[in-house]
Amino acid sequence: MLPDTAEAVPSASEAGEGSRNHHSGVRRLQAVKNGVRKGGESARAAALYLTDRVIENAPRVPVRDLATLRAQFPGLGPDQLADKLISGAANATSTVGAGIGAAAMLPVPPAMPAELAAEITGVAAIELKLIAELHEVYGLRPAGGIKDRSVAYLTSWTEERGVDLTKPTTLNAALGGQMKRELRQQIMKRMFRNLPNLMPFMVGAAVGAVMNRRDTRKLAEKVRADLRARAVPWNALPELPPLEQPSQPLPGAARAAIECAGPEPKG
Repeated sequence: MLPDTAEAVPSASEAGEGSRNHHSGVRRLQAVKNGVRKGGESARAAALYLTDRVIENAPRVPVRDLATLRAQFPGLGPDQLADKLISGAANATSTVGAGIGAAAMLPVPPAMPAELAAEITGVAAIELKLIAELHEVYGLRPAGGIKDRSVAYLTSWTEERGVDLTKPTTLNAALGGQMKRELRQQIMKRMFRNLPNLMPFMVGAAVGAVMNRRDTRKLAEKVRADLRARAVPWNALPELPPLEQPSQPLPGAARAAIECAGPEPKG
């Protein structure tokens, strides 16, 4: 029994190594926390900033209409087409998460608040595009122009369900108090969910990829289930005009994230 007991007791050198690793991890975690704090005066200030960026980007997200999607994915029915869109978006948010996670693996994460903002706004753009295109697939396009629809999709994103077409939302009302509060809460949840990517002893790239893929799929399935229950068959749809495309492109990081999700509409 003595040899086994001796083997179970770490040597002084092993204990010292473990202590050094622990202190190194603590220092790295503190560096991340300090970096996040430096990104704004408070978590609230950061959430307000990101909320404004997501709202600003929403009308600039390019969306493929049903005719474009059917031409790009010939022979697929609504559920098969939705599967393709969900897989593409999940892969794209996974790529975004892996990139940010890889940066977090460095001894001192570079410009971490900016990296977190890039990931959150990039993932939001991908998920907003997915939500908009799922509404096209299930024949439930919201009424109005590009700004009205973008507000409807923001609402769908924050509430994790399809747009209620019986309750059209005006732009001014939607971006008033309640909508902004809900959007800030959603962004705050994403900010804190992303923090494990940055902690020591985790493989940042793999963690970021897995978490984003999982969360995008979870969101998509909730929205799809709601849309499917109210879907309008393609042969019963009135002839819809092509979707107008944004007059302003997305900023670089969000545009790069969107391009991972698949081809954009021409125009």
